[in-house]
Amino acid sequence: MVFIKCYFFSLIFFINYYFLINMNNEKEIKKDLKLNVGGQAVLEGVMMRTKRFWAIAVRRPDKSISTSVFKEISITNKKKILGFPFIRGVVMLIENLSLGFKALSYSVNEATGQEVQMSKRQMGVSVAIALVFVVGIFFILPTIIGRSFSGFIGNSILFNLIEGLIRIAFLICYIVLVSFLKDIKRLFQYHGAEHKTIAAYESNEELNIENIKKYPRLHLRCGTSFLLIVMIVSLFVFALLGKPPLYLRIISRVILIPIIAGISYELIRLAGKYSRYKIVNILFYPGLLLQKITTREPDNDMIEVAVLSLNKVLQAEFTDADNKVEKEVIQKKYDIEINA
Repeated sequence: MVFIKCYFFSLIFFINYYFLINMNNEKEIKKDLKLNVGGQAVLEGVMMRTKRFWAIAVRRPDKSISTSVFKEISITNKKKILGFPFIRGVVMLIENLSLGFKALSYSVNEATGQEVQMSKRQMGVSVAIALVFVVGIFFILPTIIGRSFSGFIGNSILFNLIEGLIRIAFLICYIVLVSFLKDIKRLFQYHGAEHKTIAAYESNEELNIENIKKYPRLHLRCGTSFLLIVMIVSLFVFALLGKPPLYLRIISRVILIPIIAGISYELIRLAGKYSRYKIVNILFYPGLLLQKITTREPDNDMIEVAVLSLNKVLQAEFTDADNKVEKEVIQKKYDIEINA
């Protein structure tokens, strides 16, 4: 039960984005280069990811910390067409939903002692069910509810905008409701530990607890911001579709989800690339406000776990490339991945 609650919440709200910097020497990665990393809170732990690897650290019941490192290179780096703008966002989202499931499975095993072994087929089915849940709650249900007042609003643009506001309200209410669950509260704390640790690393701080604690728990590239962007983009896209019959409205909402996700992904890329500009931070400020719900102040033990996870993935990244694909990945300047 703990696993199900954490997985579905993690699937929806811990889709964190990160931008990867250029490695100028294709033969080796220099250790003085600063990498951009992304992360995900899991059950009693934190997962961190860079270009080629992801690492996970989980607090066991006996208070020891379990760690593992895995190599994971996106298919968008192997199939050129899948790396094109607007396509890459959809591909990476699917890839990282699967990755998030792996990380959560690992964390459940280590944090609770329960053995969770799933085949690729079972994992695919689980991700599919979760996607159906998300689409049904946040896209189809608001459309059905909108039907109840469609007769009172003649302007199609206004009608679709109101439906979009209902969708955003659903998202906010869902976040607030799950925030009262005990397991999710701790997940929020690990989420905060992840953000603080990355912020300290990006500021060239020594990664110790006292240094990390002074950093904010909000981060521009957090997946919470991405979800809000998805809702806002869908609001404007759907507003252009008029008022077709209900069944056509539902079909259009489902069909356009990949396009909306692709657009939102590119916006996140731009936000990360130009985050030094004040206007970008202002535009994405609503996402930071939502993070005040989805992150909590972590305790020292949680920060320790996040630091260990980050150190493990950085250590793995500072290794030579094994093949041509890896060398090309290392050289990319602005490559984005998604952690579910």
